[in-house]
Amino acid sequence: MTILDDDARQALSAGHLGHLVTINSDGSPQVSVVWIGLDGDDIVVGHLGRGRKLANIARDPRVVLSLQTDGANPIGMANCLIVHGTARLVEGGGPELLQRLAEVYLGPGIPFPPMDDPPPGHVIHIKPERIGGVGPWSGT
Repeated sequence: MTILDDDARQALSAGHLGHLVTINSDGSPQVSVVWIGLDGDDIVVGHLGRGRKLANIARDPRVVLSLQTDGANPIGMANCLIVHGTARLVEGGGPELLQRLAEVYLGPGIPFPPMDDPPPGHVIHIKPERIGGVGPWSGT
């Protein structure tokens, strides 16, 4: 069962940049700006290299994803969605996911990543466990 209602799913699919927070080994937060999409009930993020966020997730899978969305609440605060969840790394599939997300973020038919024979990369799957923020998903 998912905790993502239709409004949250729409926000996650609309091409808003996500802010993915992972936990460094010293306990401090690390933030990456990422393209996001959905794969069933999981939020997915593609990655080609070996970045800090991958090492952090491999060590501690707790993550937070935030994004500013369209609209505002009745008192004028911009809608934002905050998702707390658990991430898991899947080897391979990074270029394919990034190409799918490029259709949303860059436009139809734009090839991405812009290189011949990209590395297989990773797909980060985030299982949402709690959502909040400002918007229809939070009742504000």
